Amino acid sequence: MEKLYTASVVAQGGRDGHIKSNDGILDFEVKRPKEMGGQGGATNPEQLFAAAWGPCYLGALKSIADKEGIVAEEATVDVQISFNEDGKGFALSAELDVHIPGLAHDEIQRIADLAHQTCPYSKATKGNIEVRVTAV
Repeated sequence: MEKLYTASVVAQGGRDGHIKSNDGILDFEVKRPKEMGGQGGATNPEQLFAAAWGPCYLGALKSIADKEGIVAEEATVDVQISFNEDGKGFALSAELDVHIPGLAHDEIQRIADLAHQTCPYSKATKGNIEVRVTAV
């Protein structure tokens, strides 16, 4: 495997801490959400995961659409990452709701499923967390 890019971030303090990237572009506090007993008021790991997965997934989706001659420039994905208790500890789950204007529902689902097979974030989570990909 050839590395094309490596992101580097230093995290301190856990869920109530600070994140800073080596290039300084990311430099902010993280807080546990109120729903998890925290004070809220800052981003959290689940939001960051959703924010990273969404654009990566859309990149895969647009690549597949381009190869098939489908216009998907206006495609959107609503990524929801949930922090769950599963009886053995904690686990994440994800829901990706995919919309491609002007395309039939069945065709959106087909392209969405193909994108889920090729997106690096989708591949990284395969078999590790519950994921639902749905055309909307």
